[in-house]
Amino acid sequence: MQSRWNDADAHSFAEAAEAAGQPAALGLRVYSSRLIGQNPELVLHGGGNTSVKIPDAPGGAIIHVKGSGWDLGDIEAPGLPAMRLEPLLETRSIPYMSDEEMVAFLRSQLLDPTAPNPSVEALLHAYMPQAFVDHCHATAILALADQENMETVVRDLYDGRVGFVPYVMPGYALSHACKDALARDPHMEGLWLEKHGLFTFAETARESYELTIEFVSAAEAFLASQGITVEGPQSNDAPVPDDLVSALTRALAAQGALGAEPVVDFRTTPAIRRYLSREDLSELAMRGTATPDHVIRIKPFPLIVEVGDDVAAIERKLAGYADRYQAYFERNAPHASEPKTMLDPAPRAVLVPGEGLFAVGANEKAARIAGDLLEQTARIVNAAEEFGRFAPISERELFDMEYWSLEQAKLKK
Repeated sequence: MQSRWNDADAHSFAEAAEAAGQPAALGLRVYSSRLIGQNPELVLHGGGNTSVKIPDAPGGAIIHVKGSGWDLGDIEAPGLPAMRLEPLLETRSIPYMSDEEMVAFLRSQLLDPTAPNPSVEALLHAYMPQAFVDHCHATAILALADQENMETVVRDLYDGRVGFVPYVMPGYALSHACKDALARDPHMEGLWLEKHGLFTFAETARESYELTIEFVSAAEAFLASQGITVEGPQSNDAPVPDDLVSALTRALAAQGALGAEPVVDFRTTPAIRRYLSREDLSELAMRGTATPDHVIRIKPFPLIVEVGDDVAAIERKLAGYADRYQAYFERNAPHASEPKTMLDPAPRAVLVPGEGLFAVGANEKAARIAGDLLEQTARIVNAAEEFGRFAPISERELFDMEYWSLEQAKLKK
């Protein structure tokens, strides 16, 4: 992976920020955030987050952190809301805070009360002492992060420059786990989050961004040394199966969970077909998502159909999928800390073994986003299975992510 940093472009962003009465560092933060967000091998569709600390701001140090609803690929300064830094640092001594308490606390520290909610990982960013912090879900990183017992590999691969953090659900607990990891070795330049992704941090935007590039490249090179190539994005290379599109769309519409006009997005590439041709596909596809937050977009498991299935056959399989999803909900909801409301039981991923996959959404945008995530998942799983065994987070952990209280609050409203 090559760095896309350009000094002239960076200077333009810094100058534009200063012309708008903002710190040059915020302009550089916007620039390097976009470099990350515009590379689909680093993040997809709102994934990842970034921050910058401004120690000499009028009134005291502040931190700008990516806000909810913004995509790194086209982020602007308003998408990096500012908070007072010192009160955030004081939470290092508070062992527990609920999700709702954390969100309320973060909002209370916003300089602009109308700004979007800061990322749920805002405290993690605050706890890192460096000025710039970057977080990505790189394809090569996930091929290795979704393995068991990788701590020694990570230590050796990065010569101790990257700390290993066992899986913890994003939010307050993860922030403290990362704080503790850095405290054990303050010289680290990055954190490897098991089953999740990569953090890098440095005093300049360029250094932090290029650490991301360096550490992702190291993961790619390590896989290559094992004879494993992480396939890049590919274009569809076969016609759309119109009969199956029609049958699936009609069956989904009859189910009604996604409205009267659900949208399907068909994908087929060599990497996807290689994934779909695996003999253990029916078990492999049930293991979970490549990174935890993907479950919000593509559900915990897919529906599998065959090329010759008609509307009636797909309707029967959709009913079976709904039963499996309800059973998944009923297995896991009793273990939650508060009552949960079941989400719709419609699949977002429909696999056609050996042929291709359909991403499903209530609209074109949702289907396209799901399709991009599923296409990346196929490439991640291919590499992960060649290296060892694709082993994402457990079903219970996946449920906790899908039914996170912050998402449930939106549903109840």
